Amino acid sequence: MSATNCEFRALRAEDLPGVISLLKACGLPTDDLVAVNLEDFELAEDAGGHIVGLAGFDRAGSDALLRSLAVAPDWRGRGLGEALVARRAAAARLAGVSAFYLLTTSAADYFRRLGYRDVTRVDVPSAIAAHAQFRSLCPASATCLAKRL
Repeated sequence: MSATNCEFRALRAEDLPGVISLLKACGLPTDDLVAVNLEDFELAEDAGGHIVGLAGFDRAGSDALLRSLAVAPDWRGRGLGEALVARRAAAARLAGVSAFYLLTTSAADYFRRLGYRDVTRVDVPSAIAAHAQFRSLCPASATCLAKRL
């Protein structure tokens, strides 16, 4: 199956338990997920209605933090992550966002292949740097990347 064999839809409050389970299985933070703007998150479901992917962003003016990109292990390598990132970037552009920033401990090379470039945390806009992901949820050793949309 490929990314085209799943349905994409907006995240709803009742999806949070399944989303948290997926994020934890992928080793991603969940502590601040309850405070997110759900309309900026999108999930992917397989034909059986199981959540197999997720991505979202948190806006900060004309910048945003791309976060919570998670793909279920049996769906990796099928283009689902790239589709989710592209869909979130398109939605962010429509919302007036001109740049994505992100932190990763395990997928820096993946994001570099998608056109993201390394930046230092000092080069990150202050509104992004104030996000919980930067302040406490992601380790200082996480790679910081950015991409103009």
